[in-house]
Amino acid sequence: MSNILSKTRYAELFKDKSKLRKFIFKTIIEFIMILGGAFIAAFAVEDILVPCKIMDGGIVGVSIIISTLSGFPLSILTFLLNIPFLIIGTIKLGKTFLVKASFAMLAFSLSLDFFTKYINIDLTNESLLAVVFGGVILGAGVGLVIRYGGCLDGTEIVALMLNKKFNLPVGQVVLVFNVIIYGTAGMLFGLDRAMFSLLTYFVTSKVLDFVESGIEQAKAAIIITDNPEWIAEQLHVRLGRTVTIMEGEGRFSGKKSVLYCVLTRLEINELRNIVHELDSSAFVAISDVSEIIGNHIKKKKDN
Repeated sequence: MSNILSKTRYAELFKDKSKLRKFIFKTIIEFIMILGGAFIAAFAVEDILVPCKIMDGGIVGVSIIISTLSGFPLSILTFLLNIPFLIIGTIKLGKTFLVKASFAMLAFSLSLDFFTKYINIDLTNESLLAVVFGGVILGAGVGLVIRYGGCLDGTEIVALMLNKKFNLPVGQVVLVFNVIIYGTAGMLFGLDRAMFSLLTYFVTSKVLDFVESGIEQAKAAIIITDNPEWIAEQLHVRLGRTVTIMEGEGRFSGKKSVLYCVLTRLEINELRNIVHELDSSAFVAISDVSEIIGNHIKKKKDN
């Protein structure tokens, strides 16, 4: 029933030409911003961090280590190592995630290749300058990609899966991955490189927090709508999230349903899409969640 429901809503969307134009325009803007973010992030990695042997975290960090030791192109390594995580993410997060994440990772890989071949300027040899400016620029790029529904690194996908299965905080899982990567870098290139890399990670995180409006472990969404059942169903089918439905009453709008849902930052864009598809007049408020106690976040149900 849920698949039929989704197809029906898309059919209604495409019958209305004005809505279709808005949908196409919105999609184009999202992909342009993802492309811009990937380009900015690639510049930070290739022209600021790598020349100073400062590692990024996640799959990019692993790729930098392998590329430095073997001479294999960083751009190709980054994309190849992310492919298994793309497959896992598609199974758990759906086709929309696959399209945007694949586009973001491919754009990032091609941008790395572009900077390697054509604009390899090595802005600074000072490690501290590389940490500050590289971290700021990288955080801005990654923040744009995530804000518009993309993903550059497979470790965040793994962290999201572990969050859903074991209720482990996304931020802490990513940090554990990165500590392992930085420790490896320290043994290979010196402890000072590991310390500079860890400092870059914190700078990047703060800037990403500002650009993407939240790198916290979880977000809480309050949705005031006239179509609670449809939205609740799609949140469960497409994101694996359960919701709490409450009754409310607006002073002027009358009786409304209020949905409360906890989700991760990577899922916010898909939440926006669901609400826009099913009830464009709905009111949505998203806030930070500092701690989750209990088992509010559920796994996606088996189809």
